Order: sequence, then structure tokens, then C-alpha cells
Amino acid sequence: MNSATEAFVAHRNLLFTVAYEMLGSAADAEDVLQETWLRWANVDLDTVRQQRTYLVRITTRQALMRLRTLRRRKESYVGPWLPEPLLTAPDVAEDVELADSVSMAMLLVLETLGPTERAVFVLREVFDLEYDEIAEAVDKNPAAVRQIAHRARAHVAARRPRGVVSPAEARDALDAFRRAVETGDLQRLLGVLAPDVVLLGDGGGVVQAALSPVVGADKVAPLVAGLTRFGAAASLRSAQVNGHPALILRLNGRIDTVLAVRIDDGLITGLYAVRNPEKLSRVERETAVSR
Repeated sequence: MNSATEAFVAHRNLLFTVAYEMLGSAADAEDVLQETWLRWANVDLDTVRQQRTYLVRITTRQALMRLRTLRRRKESYVGPWLPEPLLTAPDVAEDVELADSVSMAMLLVLETLGPTERAVFVLREVFDLEYDEIAEAVDKNPAAVRQIAHRARAHVAARRPRGVVSPAEARDALDAFRRAVETGDLQRLLGVLAPDVVLLGDGGGVVQAALSPVVGADKVAPLVAGLTRFGAAASLRSAQVNGHPALILRLNGRIDTVLAVRIDDGLITGLYAVRNPEKLSRVERETAVSR
């Protein structure tokens, strides 16, 4: 293995995570990594001071170009667009900052940032790059990057989950939710759902899903209670998705829906139901993410 290959392999999980957090799509993140490798393979390594920073810079630039293409695709997407869920290793949850940064709730908050703001926020807040390093990656001067980072930080702070939820609290809330769904008990469901809970369903126009957000526990509870209407053909199992406890619904052994949650003050405030089959391949096997 030559030096360029060794460096790329050593940083691959980190580069994938950078691209995924910028794009919310594992498939597009993999394409970005292919482009990154093609450019990295032609670099004279004697001119590179810090390989990690250089590789992150290439990945960021490729992801920014891809992000603009992805935005056009999302404009014609049928119904709500949700990030592609990843089955992650249990140890991801132990790195609270990493788990928070790849959570469905956070990725949806990042969707509300512009491309450059998103890149700056991810590189600074998640990967702790210096402002001058980020400036090179996004073609801005360090002073402008500081301003962008400040704006992005304030924007995200106003929209992110209200408090840190421990893995144990998340599991407890999800277990209570699962039991209520499995028994079809609407009262128990209403006990774990926040009154203003929002359900987003992503079917991509391929499978059935709500075409707009469903708001309010009284509307959401009957919908999720119907998840087990398939009887013995359906199984609802807990899994670690995007660094947090989630549920995977299988029908006749095939993954039908990945259900991720947002929890605030012990209640479920967000339900993210990914049903588009094109987005479900990454929950068949673990994906490595890294800071």
C-alpha cells in the first residue's frame, strides 16, 4: 500500500462523516469520497503539511459542489425529505458530540443552513478545525469564516433539541413508545408523545407516506398505532441509528420503515419515518462514523 492510499484509508471514516453531515445522504457521501480519492491520488505528498486537513479540504469542496446539486433534487422530491439513516455502532453513542452531530434531528436542523454555513458549522463545531483551515476549504478569508460560524451557531442553537438526553433516557422513552405501538394503546402513546409532536414521513414517491408534516399527538398517535396492523408479518425492533436508539419495522423479514425520534424533556417531540427503499440499505449493516 503506498503512502497516498495509507493516508486515505486512515482518514476514510472521518471523511465519510464530514461528507455525510454536509449532505445527509450516505450514497452522495460515498460519491464525494470517490472524487476525493481521485484528486488525492494526484497530489504531491511532499507539498502537504497536514494530510488530515488537506483531505478534509478536498472532501469539503467536493461536498459543497454536490450539496448544490442535491438541493435541486430535493426541490422536486415527493413529500418531506429525510436524511438517509445509518446503522451505527454502540460506541458512537458514547461520543456525545459525534452522536448529536449525526442525529436525525441535528441533520434536519443543518438542512436549514445555506451550503457554506453548513460546511463552516460542521468543520468548526463538530471537527474542531481552525478558522484558517476552514477558510481554505470554503474559499473565504478567516474573518469571514468567523462571522459565518457565529451566525450558523446561533441559527442551530435556536433550533436544536432543548437539552442533552442521555442514552438511558432515550432508550426508556423509546421502549415505552414501542410497547404502546405494539399493544395499539392510544392512551399510552399519548403519554409518551409531546402534545405538539411532529411526524415526518419519507416515502420519496415510491411507497406510501404522509406528503406533509403531521402535527399534534391526537393526529400522530392513531397513525403510529397502525404500524403493527400487519400482525405476525410485522416485527418492531430497537437499533442504534445515527448514534441514537431508534426502531426498525420489518415486514416479512424486509426492512419497511426506520423510525428515528427526537426527545425533549422526556417526551417524543419528533418522529422521522424513513420508508423510501432507496434510503434503507445502510441499516442492513453498520456504517463507521468518526471525528
